[in-house]
Amino acid sequence: MPPFVSIIVPCYNEQATIRQLLDAVLAQTYPRSQMEIIIADAVSRDNTRDLIELFRRGHPDFPLRIVDNERRNIPAALNMAIRAARGDIIIRLDAHSWPNSDYVERCVQALEQGKGSNVGGVWEIRPGGQGWIAESIASAAAHPLGAGDALYRLNPRPGAVDTVPFGAFRRELIDQIGGFDESLLSNEDYEFNVRVRRSGGIVWLDPQIRSTYFARASFRELIRQYGRYGFWKWRMLKRYASTLRWRQALPPLFTGSLIVWIVLSFWFSFARWLLGAEIALYLLVLIAAAIRIALPSRKLFLIIGLPLSISIMHLSWGGGFLFSLISSPLISQHHG
Repeated sequence: MPPFVSIIVPCYNEQATIRQLLDAVLAQTYPRSQMEIIIADAVSRDNTRDLIELFRRGHPDFPLRIVDNERRNIPAALNMAIRAARGDIIIRLDAHSWPNSDYVERCVQALEQGKGSNVGGVWEIRPGGQGWIAESIASAAAHPLGAGDALYRLNPRPGAVDTVPFGAFRRELIDQIGGFDESLLSNEDYEFNVRVRRSGGIVWLDPQIRSTYFARASFRELIRQYGRYGFWKWRMLKRYASTLRWRQALPPLFTGSLIVWIVLSFWFSFARWLLGAEIALYLLVLIAAAIRIALPSRKLFLIIGLPLSISIMHLSWGGGFLFSLISSPLISQHHG
């Protein structure tokens, strides 16, 4: 008999996507009798709970449980769901995701074959809403200038990597390295995978493990998302400085340089020239990248939308990182 699998999902106000996730889990090729799904809900205020309950009533034979995540953060949700899980194998999914029908089967297969301690796959990123803004954000999130070196957003080969989205692992991995770090409100997956690698384990990416991820639908949501990523990235790097990759350093360096040139431009003309040159070069690169996508796809709005989206990603991530860097000593002194 194949191993019993617990699918864990952190969730908050996901009425737009929760039903399609549940339907996708139900459609898995893996035996339904060997699966359960546990949703750690941060007391959603929309119709998420009603939709989950409607699904449960329609499929009483499929084990589905909800645990209340009153701490209302993702790592706490994951740890609560893991404690409630009965499975030998834990597979994390996201309420914004839509796994392919063979997702669970391929995750279990990779673990059974000993490919890695934590295995995952690639994202196909789709718009999280209607209109040119949502489609521009999705294109930016899948573009190398937006995704950086996140291979799971690109077209990788199978192999060992730094991190994977979500991830599938055996329960004993938690006993070995501990659960998700609840002091990090973002970057919890990356930090978890750092500990996997430091314990001698392998984080394995298999491009045949595929899911669809729905990007943010508005610039406001994108700013909040990437600002949070940058803020908590610095908090993680304070513990694991060696994990910084050069492409991750570029957004805070770029954002910081703009701030320096803007301040100096009040007194020095050369700073105004450098500021203008840097912005012009940056926009030239982004517009050139946008044209390469917009013309073949006949989506001319990307000539504006892609540079806007990528620049929001860079500046929000860089700004969040710098704010975290500056505020950390102040917070330490306050608590001291």
